[in-house]
Amino acid sequence: MIIATLKEILPGENRVALTPPSVKDLIKAGLTVRIESGSGIESNFADKDYEDAGATITNASDIYQNADIIVKVATPTLDEIDQMKSGSIFTSFFQTTKELEAVKAMTDKKVTGFSMHLIPRTTLAQKMDALSSQANIAGYKAVLIGADHIGVYMPLLMTAAGTIPPAKVLILGAGVAGLQAIATAKRLGAQVEAFDVRPEVKEQVESLGAKFVEVEASEDDGVGEGGYAKETSDDYKQRQQTLITEKIAKADLVITTALIPGRPAPILIPTPMVDGMKPGSAIMDLAAENGGNCEKTEPGKIVNYNGVTIDGTTNFPGTMPIHASQLYSKNVVSFMTYMIKEGELNLDMEDEIISGSMFTHEGAVTHEPTQQKLNA
Repeated sequence: MIIATLKEILPGENRVALTPPSVKDLIKAGLTVRIESGSGIESNFADKDYEDAGATITNASDIYQNADIIVKVATPTLDEIDQMKSGSIFTSFFQTTKELEAVKAMTDKKVTGFSMHLIPRTTLAQKMDALSSQANIAGYKAVLIGADHIGVYMPLLMTAAGTIPPAKVLILGAGVAGLQAIATAKRLGAQVEAFDVRPEVKEQVESLGAKFVEVEASEDDGVGEGGYAKETSDDYKQRQQTLITEKIAKADLVITTALIPGRPAPILIPTPMVDGMKPGSAIMDLAAENGGNCEKTEPGKIVNYNGVTIDGTTNFPGTMPIHASQLYSKNVVSFMTYMIKEGELNLDMEDEIISGSMFTHEGAVTHEPTQQKLNA
């Protein structure tokens, strides 16, 4: 079987789905690996690195015609899908309930689609969890960029000219990105508070040295399946907004991480809250890809609103392409080798990882929420 990757064509996408070390792992699994020339350039992997690892460097046309499996980072364009071989397999980050035209095109081509967004969050699938590996990078980078946006020191400083108090950082959402943001901000010496709708993360937040901002709630309010948060009740939202309004007015840097895959990001910071923030403060909105947690966020842009910097960068992992690619390719290889036995593909539809991450197969949409969106 031939597995291949193509150059990413989305502007600002500097990651690559396969790295030279991952090529060796795929060859060990009995696969032939082809790489489109130049695929790894933005991640500092040269064609020769891939050749030395055992891959064949080729062009896109050859890959579309002959590859049994294509792996990428971004959702494919309609033109890319049109060139895919009927019956082939495609895997990437794919928000299936948003990219409905692409889903329909893949069913028309009878391409079997897998989304790294849909990998179940189970112990067995941990090595395949690309959402977590990339969110970790986003949380880290958001603090560094946020520290650059604000006009104050992060740590406490005692100088001959006076004492400088530490920056106050508020992190909304204590998932993978939020916890990494907490750890990074603490390492820089900031005073960190964190909020999450899931009360069970309090211990993790406090173990990293941050204060947990707690809103009283019923046991299941905000606790979703698979480790994700879910929408909360209206009463909870009201109490949450009152408390966050108070905290956000004092913060120098706010980092929001409430991103629910395939759905519009919940608004945690409406315009009146931004109006109450200090001039010179900043918001790093890690949910900008799905619209943003801040009402004033403009996805893909950095804006200044009444003296508050609002950063809507949509792809922080793409700004650290070497390690982001390294981690993502390991996730992809773990997923692929899970499905491949002795060089042959084994699509066990009873397996929760395989069936859970699949969204198209043999001309049909197999992911129920995506099918519901199409029907709507």
